This record gives sequence, C-alpha cells and structure tokens, in this order.
Amino acid sequence: MSQEIKFGFIVPQGWKLDLPQELSPTEQFELIRKVTRDAETLGYDSIWFFDHFHTVPKIEHRSVFECWTTLSALVTQTEKIKLGQIVTCNSYRNPALLAKMASILDVVSGGRLILGMGAGWYEHEYLGYGFDFPRAAERIAMLDEAVEIIKRMWTEPVVNFEGKYYRLRGAINYPKPVQKPRPPILIGGGGEKLTLKVVAKHADIYNLWGGTLEDFRRKLEVLKRHCEKIGRNYEEIEKSYSTDVVICESEGEVQDLITELKKEGWEELEEIPEEKIIGTPESCIEQIEKFVELGATYFILYFHRAIQTRSFELFAKKVIPAFKKS
Repeated sequence: MSQEIKFGFIVPQGWKLDLPQELSPTEQFELIRKVTRDAETLGYDSIWFFDHFHTVPKIEHRSVFECWTTLSALVTQTEKIKLGQIVTCNSYRNPALLAKMASILDVVSGGRLILGMGAGWYEHEYLGYGFDFPRAAERIAMLDEAVEIIKRMWTEPVVNFEGKYYRLRGAINYPKPVQKPRPPILIGGGGEKLTLKVVAKHADIYNLWGGTLEDFRRKLEVLKRHCEKIGRNYEEIEKSYSTDVVICESEGEVQDLITELKKEGWEELEEIPEEKIIGTPESCIEQIEKFVELGATYFILYFHRAIQTRSFELFAKKVIPAFKKS
C-alpha cells in the first residue's frame, strides 16, 4: 500500500436522530465530547460534523448541534485529530465571513482544519431558516465563487472580488490560517457536469457520499477529464469516500441491527446495501479495499448506533489496522 489510508469519524450530533433524547442538551454535549476524545484515542485521523439543522430521515423536534460552533468547542478537548465538516453548506454563510471563521478555527486548533464545502441540497432546511433555494446550477456557481473568495481571503492581504453572486471591496482577514499555504479544501458532490468541474478547479480533496463502487469509478473518470481540460494535475486531488457503516462482530448481529434501524426509517440500509459498508470487520475490510484499488485514500464514515453499540471502537480496533503501515 503505497499511500497512507486515512479514516475520519463523523461524530453523532443529533442530525440523524443519534443523540439520546432523554438527555438534556448539556448532557448530550458531554456525550459528544466524550465520543470525540475516544475517536482521537482510538486513532482516527479526523472528526467531522454535518452542517445541518433539521433532522433526517424524519423531521423531529430533536437536538441538532451546529457544526462550526461545536467544532470550536471541541478544539480544547483534542490535541492532534483533524477537524472537518461533511460538508459546509455554502448558502448558509457569507463566504468572506466563513473564511474568517475558518481562519480562526485553524489558528486556535494549531493548524488542524480541513474545510469541507458543498453547494447544499436540503430544501426543507433552506426554507425553514429563510435561505433562498435557487436551482442546483446556480447553487453550484455560487460555490465556485465562494471557494475562490475563501482561498484569496486566506492568502492575500486585501481582497476585492466582483462576481455574479458575491462582491467584496477591500476585505481584510487577519489572522491568516496557521497551515501554509492554506488549509486543505474538501469539496463534496456527485454532479458530473458542474460540481466535478468545481472540484477540478478548486479542491485538494474530492469526496463522494455514498454511491456504489461503479459510481465512484465513474465520478473519478469524469473528474480526471475535467482536470485535463483545465490543465490541473488529477493526482494532486486526494480522493475520499463517505458512507454509512453498520459493523458488528457477527453477521447475525448485523442483521439484527439493520432490522432495528429499518424501524427507525433507515430502509435504505437493506434496499441499497451496495452503497453502504455493512458487515463484520472482515467484510468491511474487503469492501474498503475495493475503493482503495480505485484510488480512494480517505474514508469519512458515519456509524449507525455509534454511541449505543460502540461500533466505531470495533472498527478502529479491527478494520483500521489493516490499512495502516506497520
């Protein structure tokens, strides 16, 4: 294995109805903090939070801890683990302000930020919070401008920008991020005509959420063509894959857990299992190896029932070592 394989852990934050509702919000945050510390101790390379406000798969009146403020609170609870968003919805924050926020998080964490960006998709959330929800092509064009602004705010003394969607006149951003020349930018999405074009132009890391092995293969082929068109070295972009994980010691336990999760609304775990990582540790290793063969070097994973079953601990002890150099 020529390149290091990295694993990110998506911390339960309530978006997927994964925080015990009998706990108070303060107790829920204590649980988030504990799980985060455990992830670092277990050897995960990074922790990640979703940038969402309304729950899935059902919309309920339950706690959802906001991504950026929660990450900021966890900086002092961790020492080495990287901090990311899977992914920041561009529409929810002005990109100049986001560049400032990201700069500060990188500084206070000692250079541990990975900025995850996406065009946004959750219409119910947009409307609920009063954000405009333009068509996908427009949201992606806004993402393109926003990432350009962020990169310049991180590296230039003064930024003037005149775009179709954003305008900056003499924007100043100090302190700059700790990481040089700047923090890495992950861009997530699967749109082959527009999103992957933005990835080719701006991303240090490309992330596909879900999809089959063949889907991942096709996205990378399209990304390579976009890179060739603009003269970007395709190999400069790290390839990452994100999905849901259901892992147990035995196949029987796996099936029992899937049955329970289906009752909670996660029918997709059985309907489209080829888009998930499901099984025993040995089976999970085999599934991940196939993505590694296609070029994936980063896996950013959401573990169903992470808190109750300690599945992320099982994964760390029996799956991650298979991909780490001795």
